[in-house]
Amino acid sequence: MTDNIHIHRHGAVGHLSLNRPKAIHSLTLGMCEAMIAALVEWKDDDGIKAVIVDHAEGRGFCAGGDVTLLRKSALEDEGASGRHFFDVEYKLNHLMFTYPKPIVAFMDGITMGGGVGISQPAKYRVATENTKFAMPETGIGLICDVGGGWYLPRLAGRLGQFLGLTGARLDGAECLAAGLATHYIPHERLSEAKARIISHPDDIEATLEGQSFAPPPARISGNLAKIDSLFASDRLEDIVAALEADGGEWAAKELKTLRSKSPSACKNVLKQLELGAACETFEDNMKMELRGASRAITRHDFVEGVRALLVDKDNNPQWQPATPEGVSEEMVETLFAPLPADQEWKPL
Repeated sequence: MTDNIHIHRHGAVGHLSLNRPKAIHSLTLGMCEAMIAALVEWKDDDGIKAVIVDHAEGRGFCAGGDVTLLRKSALEDEGASGRHFFDVEYKLNHLMFTYPKPIVAFMDGITMGGGVGISQPAKYRVATENTKFAMPETGIGLICDVGGGWYLPRLAGRLGQFLGLTGARLDGAECLAAGLATHYIPHERLSEAKARIISHPDDIEATLEGQSFAPPPARISGNLAKIDSLFASDRLEDIVAALEADGGEWAAKELKTLRSKSPSACKNVLKQLELGAACETFEDNMKMELRGASRAITRHDFVEGVRALLVDKDNNPQWQPATPEGVSEEMVETLFAPLPADQEWKPL
């Protein structure tokens, strides 16, 4: 077990509460292992009817995975310990996705990367006025793993491609409008909602409906037509050209954002979402993502991206290649090629 996660049971409800506030509850290997152990135990326990996943304190639900550990792995053991972390994290994601009992995830605050991976599989996903949802991996040379290849291409239109490429942040109202959240409840009502779930675990739907409020208008709704048009292609060069040709203020802002991201990561994410859309099962998707993520952390742009963002904090990554044109199809294809049989991902 680990001090970084509180594991309780309240009557017929299991409760996993992330407790690593100084790191905005970013997931460590130990946290993933502890969550798996609890969920496996509760899965076959007839006394447990539902599971709540939330965070203990602080300004975020979960800011992601332990990327400094992944960078260390790339530099010191050729990515072996990083691959092990992904393997366990994805087992947790898949266990939650296939869980036979309802899981309620409270996405109150920052919900990014690994936080998306432990909230999106939940049957009920509660957003609040504090929610900041994003898949920001192209800014550190990674793919949108933890199930992003499954969730993003299944959003309406090209919203998933837009989110995956730009790392755009959605608020709670936008998450509800996009289908990334199932309910919108003000932060001040969360304690009441959780208490009612614990006292009435067989009636979660009614509890959440009863605590829900109508959210403010979703700003992203006004840009969906532009997103569908300008992000229509699966070729990064086409998207850049479309944004350049548009000439509007919104397109210019998104073009500037896109140009700050790793060109390799952007092309890899477009391919990931294409492959993920074609996957028939979540298991197939996670197998594809382990191939991509375990290789991505050993490439230049991941080590450089984490250095720029989290180690030296100069926010000036030197991407290689520096342009979309420099990223060959072969570089993308080899990222997702099958691994040796003993390294391929398998669920629990």
